[in-house]
Amino acid sequence: MIELDGATVTAYGPPGPDGAERVLTLLEPTTCTLTERRVAVVGANGSGKSTLARLVNGLALPSAGTVRVDGLDTARDGAAVRRRVGFVFTDPEAQLVLPTPVEDVALSLRRLDLAPRERDARAREILARFGLAAHAEVPVHALSGGQKQLLALAGVLAVEPTVLVCDEPTTLLDLRWRRVVDDLLDDLDQQLVLVTHDLEAAARADRVLVVDGGAVVFDGEAAAGVAYYTDLMARPVGAP
Repeated sequence: MIELDGATVTAYGPPGPDGAERVLTLLEPTTCTLTERRVAVVGANGSGKSTLARLVNGLALPSAGTVRVDGLDTARDGAAVRRRVGFVFTDPEAQLVLPTPVEDVALSLRRLDLAPRERDARAREILARFGLAAHAEVPVHALSGGQKQLLALAGVLAVEPTVLVCDEPTTLLDLRWRRVVDDLLDDLDQQLVLVTHDLEAAARADRVLVVDGGAVVFDGEAAAGVAYYTDLMARPVGAP
């Protein structure tokens, strides 16, 4: 369960004409409890949706208010929260750090305190589960974009988090790989928070949050959320 209680994110902006520091609000005070298995977060670029998602695993900390995952406060219990919450970025290059897939997944497994041989065997089992067994020792840079995103997911899911946050995981993929990743995410047992521009994926969620101008402006059933967002994006820029 994910709980946001007045969670607010601010940052310092460039000084104004008078030289005084400016405080920018990236996310207005947000209060909600997310219990659904699949929650989609949609919004325009720069709306604050990624900021909201990063609060869930402590990549961003609230400037005011609290964020809790399964009762753990992200500010006070950061390490415990990160053991429960996996995070997948838009660009898998941001989280693939070792030369080959088997090494990269094995790195994720180090927190399980396995012997090296057992860790290697487990990593190969996980790669097989994601259809990457034949690529275990292929250089990561030689993989396709879709294969890299599967590998990023494999590394995160290897340690069996209870919550998975994905920040636009299919934005850089072609249609075939987008479907592969979407199908994989649909079948997960974990609670999923999916930040996406893909309205078909959002429509399959149990709940949709629409973020605009740093605030959650809609929170409810998926079809209504997608309709709200579609209407919002059809309005002229700057219109209320």
